[in-house]
Amino acid sequence: MRNKLDKIITFPGTRLGRWVVIVLWVVLMGALGPASGKLEQVQKNEQSSWLPQNVESVKALNAVAAAQKEETIPTIVVFKRAGTLSAADKTAIQKSILTLQCDPPKTISRTKGLPPAVVAAAVRACGGTAAGKKAAESFVTLGVPAIAPTPIYSKNGNAALVAMDLAATGQGNDIVDSVDQIRAAVHQVPAGLEVKVTGGGGFSADAVKVFAGINSTLLYSTLALVFILLILIYRSPIFWAIPLFTVIFAEGATRGVAYLFAKNGLTLNGQSAGIMSVLVFGAGTDYALLLVSRYREELRKTVSKFDAISIALRKAGPAIVASAGTVILALMCLSFAEVEGTKGLGPAGAIGVAMASLAMLTLLPALLVSFGRRAFWPFVPHFGDSGTDQTHGAWHGLGERIMKRPRAVWIGTLAGLLVLCSGLTVFSTNLTQGNGFRGEVEAAQGQALLAESFPAGKSSPVNIVVNDPSKVEAVRAAVAGDTAVIASVDPEQADLHVGRQTVFNATLLKDPYAESSFANIKELRDRLAANPRIGKGAVLIGGSTAIEYDLREANVRDNKLIIPIVLLVVFIVLALLLRALLIPLLLIGTVIISFFASLGAGAMAFKWIFHFPGADPGLVLLSFIFLVALGVDYNIFLMARTREETQAHGTSKGMLRGLSVTGSVITSAGIVLAGTFAILGVLPLVALTEIGFVIAFGVLLDTFIVRSILVPALVFDVGEKVWWPSALAKANDLSQADLTRQLSD
Repeated sequence: MRNKLDKIITFPGTRLGRWVVIVLWVVLMGALGPASGKLEQVQKNEQSSWLPQNVESVKALNAVAAAQKEETIPTIVVFKRAGTLSAADKTAIQKSILTLQCDPPKTISRTKGLPPAVVAAAVRACGGTAAGKKAAESFVTLGVPAIAPTPIYSKNGNAALVAMDLAATGQGNDIVDSVDQIRAAVHQVPAGLEVKVTGGGGFSADAVKVFAGINSTLLYSTLALVFILLILIYRSPIFWAIPLFTVIFAEGATRGVAYLFAKNGLTLNGQSAGIMSVLVFGAGTDYALLLVSRYREELRKTVSKFDAISIALRKAGPAIVASAGTVILALMCLSFAEVEGTKGLGPAGAIGVAMASLAMLTLLPALLVSFGRRAFWPFVPHFGDSGTDQTHGAWHGLGERIMKRPRAVWIGTLAGLLVLCSGLTVFSTNLTQGNGFRGEVEAAQGQALLAESFPAGKSSPVNIVVNDPSKVEAVRAAVAGDTAVIASVDPEQADLHVGRQTVFNATLLKDPYAESSFANIKELRDRLAANPRIGKGAVLIGGSTAIEYDLREANVRDNKLIIPIVLLVVFIVLALLLRALLIPLLLIGTVIISFFASLGAGAMAFKWIFHFPGADPGLVLLSFIFLVALGVDYNIFLMARTREETQAHGTSKGMLRGLSVTGSVITSAGIVLAGTFAILGVLPLVALTEIGFVIAFGVLLDTFIVRSILVPALVFDVGEKVWWPSALAKANDLSQADLTRQLSD
């Protein structure tokens, strides 16, 4: 059985196997190539699509869509002048409305069955006749409720707004085209009159524009970074192309498979797709560095390149499989999430890591033996060369210094990490859809203009869905009377009906995209449920603000459920790989403290360096998943080699040799992975910048401090007992004095 497994593992590096593997990968890319190019078409970037159907705001959304015969997105045009609006301003505003009515955006909400008199009036306004088919159809398609026929003026007369509904077609480009058309139609105004398009449509369009550029920006930026780092690491004008070519194949295959999953129900958004690509490049390059390091080491010990790759696959392969397996299992734990966007990231990221590891264990060794030693030019490894760095070098010297006073080292290191953890005292989740862009976008500017002259909630009404017809008036009175939360309630003629449900809208006092308004949603729900005339379950509260509130609540629930599951999964993987119980507990403890230190450092940076309004509610879970899984990755690389060396040299010397031989490759891998995640910072979204910063910082912290100093110090201090209850725990280890004396001889 062992021989059969070895043959399978080493097959890509054999004389025949290399060609078989290369051909299979070419065929695979040919099959998945068309699907890979369509990934953006199946992404869902609307927040409502990130929540399950049983959440109250989604139930309300479905009721409103059924009543309107379609789901709509409220869109607001705000006109504002520093002084009072002039007659010319009002004429321009009316002209903008007329332009939109005569040539409405293609996603405008459709309301059929208008009275003939209304149609005739609209035809005359648009310059047509009653028989003018084009004009009549244009307005019948539009419908009176879709665009307000007259603007709403502010009390002080310095501002006006026009409300309209866009149909939520599910196609982001349609929303962008429609909002762009609205912006073009309303921006021809007198000098000094500010005009902004905001509301759900404006924010959706601006977000879609940002997400539309994510994949190409990330791809080219990540390619450039990995290219530069590989040249610096290998110091070869040739060799960089082999791992980079391999990871590009893995990325293409990942996109193709992810598209097929998304077509069959997986919720994938721009953020998930972007992180998936980063994972492929980061993890794939890490696995390549580990395998290539072992291969180059074996080339110095063996004459045949086929023997060298065979040994490298047998020795490094299990660590790569265990590392990838840990990340995949941790990511799949996200499948338990309630937030659909988070749930979708789990399988998407798992696909990326699986494809990256598969490519590095099959295509990479096939290419390595095909190009041979000459690919490393000018630093070609020859048989008999030295350079394993097991008994000398910077990492060996660091290990010796740690070994002299291990307890003082790990206590001091732990104290430093706890200082970084103190940053959690300024951590907040104030980041919302309204302030989530880096730099100004028109929708956010429009929301600010609107709040200066109108109730801020005008841009995104609250949907009130009453399930019992007998309680409509009681609910309306209760909502209108809640003046601490509600600015106004729409008049009765705005009511919609579907089955026994009645739908009407209310306007919040505060900015619907502010964190304080999310709390108002809970207050409103609680007060209505506690009202004796209404009761629990009689009302559904929906709208953009309610969706954001429910999304945050789901994130809290996901944190409590998934984080313990991930820790359990990681512990089981480490215990099986290292065949011990104590060392997995120590490793998980170091990764947890590293995570909290990274999050604390991120919180301080967000507040005092970047001046972000707060952190994204999903940051804690996503950064935990990646930092724990990827942090354990490097510990697997280190401790798998340490265990191998311990069997021949004892725990202390094995730890020293393991650190010496893996130090440079793990550090290189950490720099590559941190760099790829830092690339997320080039995108103009605060949430992605925060994820990139925390993970990049955490990876570097884990690489240079936790894995290089804290873990070796703990192993040196505990000694052979770290392998408890395996047989290695019973072996007699050399004392530190004996080991130091041996090493100096």
